[in-house]
Amino acid sequence: MPLYAFKGVGAGGKSVSGTREADGPKNLRQVLKRESVFITEMREVQAKESQNRKAAGGGNTQSSLKKEIDFKGMFERIRPTDVAIFTRQLATLIRAGIPLTEALAALSEQSDNKKLQMVIAGLRQRVNEGEALAKALEANPRVFPDLYVNMVRSGETAGNLDVVLLRLADFMESQNALRGKVSGALTYPIIMMIIGALVMGLLMVVVVPQITEIFADSQQSLPLNTQILIGFSRLVGNWWFILGPMGFGAMALLRRWSRTPVGRAKVDRWLLKMPVVGPLVRFLAVARFARTLSTMLASGVPVLTALDIVKRVLNNTVLEKVVEEARDSIREGESVAAPLKRSGQFPSMMCHMIAVGERSGELETMLEHVADAYERDVESKVNRLTALLSPLMIVVMAVGVGFIVFSIIQPILDMQQFVQ
Repeated sequence: MPLYAFKGVGAGGKSVSGTREADGPKNLRQVLKRESVFITEMREVQAKESQNRKAAGGGNTQSSLKKEIDFKGMFERIRPTDVAIFTRQLATLIRAGIPLTEALAALSEQSDNKKLQMVIAGLRQRVNEGEALAKALEANPRVFPDLYVNMVRSGETAGNLDVVLLRLADFMESQNALRGKVSGALTYPIIMMIIGALVMGLLMVVVVPQITEIFADSQQSLPLNTQILIGFSRLVGNWWFILGPMGFGAMALLRRWSRTPVGRAKVDRWLLKMPVVGPLVRFLAVARFARTLSTMLASGVPVLTALDIVKRVLNNTVLEKVVEEARDSIREGESVAAPLKRSGQFPSMMCHMIAVGERSGELETMLEHVADAYERDVESKVNRLTALLSPLMIVVMAVGVGFIVFSIIQPILDMQQFVQ
């Protein structure tokens, strides 16, 4: 195997150098990456074994393998966790004194995500051409949103890009963790709902028609609940090919309407007023607002610019309008807490803590405390909602199955009494 001499950056930002055997440069990068070492320089010292892989079709095999890898890369997507890892690694390399272009080149070659590799390579090319990193990031808005770009721009302006990138990586990891907790807690109820719907549909289409055939030759009048069951079963069994597309069509129309300005405003207002879901949606938006605003202010982003970006991450038009009005009030000289409290949409405790932070000059720290508190509340509310939904769906399924069983057994018992 060839022997390579390398220089790189270790986990603590310390310079690392040495020699290592590997099948090739890519294999060496992968091996050292598992050891938390990022290569900045590498050269082949000597080859201990001759590799005759180009003979007898070896090149064709390598070509087909490359095509297979490229084909797999078509189905990859850049996840928020990939961007968070890239951000932390870039901050580590910059803090170690590695030039930005070299750091981007090292991360591009060591990334396992093919699409992210292409994005980082594009960033490196733009930076080599003289663009600032923030300007280069704007070319990929789906990967790097406005929040990311503005924080990087503030870090470049202030000369503390590594600090801002580390803070941004912490922020993205905390948001990904919160999103994972919420989606993970709701996975089980959703699966239960789908299974319950499939079971009820199977009973209505397959089981009920076979059992109710015994009532076809009977002259006895059937109870109302049995007639409803038979009618619904026939409706689903005979017209499922129409009811299915109609249901999907109605859902598509409702979703399209909810994306219009009027529809989204009504849906968002309705969500905030719901008994159980409303507080969860509100607290989740408040935690996101506090965490994002704290991160941007601590990175040196002006408060008006930060509020203009923060309102886009709330995902609720009612709260977005409140933040927009607050931004206009702050431009006229008001504090941050006053317009939020006046709206009545943000919790009073949050407004009070923001006011205290403004008076003490520690607004960023107070916003972090607010975010921590409401993220804990979101987690507890999600757990309570999950604990409530699971038995509720079991009860609903039991009631549905009980209705079917009772509607079948009741006329049978009536027929036995009639015979006696």
